Formats: sequence, C-alpha cells, structure tokens
Amino acid sequence: MEVVLAEKYGFCAGVRVADKLVRRAAGQGLTGAILGQVVHNESVESEMARLGFPTVDTLEDARAHEGRIVFSAHGVAPSVREGARALGLATIDTTCKFVTDIHKEIARSLADGFFIAILGQRDHREVVGYTKDLQPGTFGIFYRLEEVAAFDWTGITRVKIVFQTTINAETFAPHVEEIRSRTGEVRIADTICYATKENQDALKVLCADPTIDAIVVIGGKASKNTKELARIAEQWKPTYLIGTVAELPVESLRGLSKIGISAGASTPDYDVEAVVKRIEAL
Repeated sequence: MEVVLAEKYGFCAGVRVADKLVRRAAGQGLTGAILGQVVHNESVESEMARLGFPTVDTLEDARAHEGRIVFSAHGVAPSVREGARALGLATIDTTCKFVTDIHKEIARSLADGFFIAILGQRDHREVVGYTKDLQPGTFGIFYRLEEVAAFDWTGITRVKIVFQTTINAETFAPHVEEIRSRTGEVRIADTICYATKENQDALKVLCADPTIDAIVVIGGKASKNTKELARIAEQWKPTYLIGTVAELPVESLRGLSKIGISAGASTPDYDVEAVVKRIEAL
C-alpha cells in the first residue's frame, strides 16, 4: 500500500518552539506544570508529563510542582501573568509569536477606537486569552454566521476583524461580508497562522489527486486546526481522523492502493511516522 504525505503537515514553528522550550528545561533538570495542554495533542501532553511537566488547570496547582508554570503556545491574558507573579511562580513562556502579535494588534485597535470582532471559538484557549481582560461591549466573538446576524451592531462604526489563528479564513468569508453590511468602517487583521494555511493548501493538493483512495488526518482531539483539515478532506475523499496509530481503522483501509496523510499543527513527527509505518505494512 502506497502512502503519500502532504507537502506540509504537522508541527508548526510555534508548536515546535514550545515543545523545544519544555524539553530544554527538562534537560536542565527543571520540573514544573503546564497551564493547560502546551499544545492540543494528547501524545505531546503525555510526553511532557513524563519529562516532569504535567498539565494543570489552575495557577494554584503549580505550587505543588516546584512553583514553576509553563504558559502554553496558545497564550494567556495579562491578568494570568499577573496572577503567576502574585503567587511567586517562576514562568516558562511558550506563547506562539503569532498569538503575541494578535494580543498587540487588539490592544492597538482598541486604543484607536475599534470594536474587536473575533472570528473563532468562544471557549478556545487562544480566544480566551485574547478576551479575558477586555471590557464588555468592546468586542464580540463569532463562530456561526447566525451569531453575526443576531448581534446588535447599533452604534458600532469602526470594526477590526481578528481571526483565531487556526481557522480557515475562506470558511469565514460570509461572516466578514455580513459584518461589512451592518457597520461602517471594517478592517481585517492578518492573523491566520501561515502554517495552518500551508497545511490546508497542501492537503487540498492531495485531495485533488484522483489516484488517492482515502485520507488519514492525524491530530489531537481538541485541536481545531486538525478538525479543520478533516473537514476539508471529507469534501473530497473518504477521511479518517485519528489521534495516534492505535486508532487507525486498519480494516477500513485494507484493499486500498494509495493513502494520503496530513496532520495538525500540534501533531509530533513520531505520531505521523508510526501511522505511515503501519499503513505501509498492510
């Protein structure tokens, strides 16, 4: 059985840096805790725990782990950083550069009098980090088109649109047009992670290949960009979304000739390699 990897897949630069920073700390003999998954991938989370950096849900929980907290690649609100300082916690900041840039973009836009329209998931940790400290009435979070239409845009004359980095901007084009139809000045911040778009574009090339029988997408259960890859692939080919090689639907793949593989931006190389090896053995 032939396996074809997408030209771009797996770890983005931000995730690779986050992974490297925690490994470097562990190599120096340090231990601590990670506030939420360092990246949205269960394999990486387990590996980090093995290295002495388990995942915790609150800053207070870090006190039992050498008083050291890791801020994940998704970033946190300024108040969370203040909370860590107040507790006397040492910090390791692995926030993705793109996420840091968006925090700065939002602050500048608010100072310039813009209402912030964030297109993304309300409960996504990246979005929570952007909005946790913002004043009510200065921003809105929209995921479904119906949410844009139902929002009261009265009195809002200047809007800055910000995208969650892991979403597909093309999917949200109708949201942008709906906002334009209901307000005055609308500007769009360039906040889509380039790696996310590259992974999506490379997957589309795979899907357009008529010789490929099915697509396997590998990634964490909470990874929005991995789910988006699967959604794209499902429009073209039979698609299987898995976390690790243990979830590979072997019987469904038997008899096929060529399998295309992509992986989310939080998926480590070793998970991809294990899947490739298993499929090639069929």
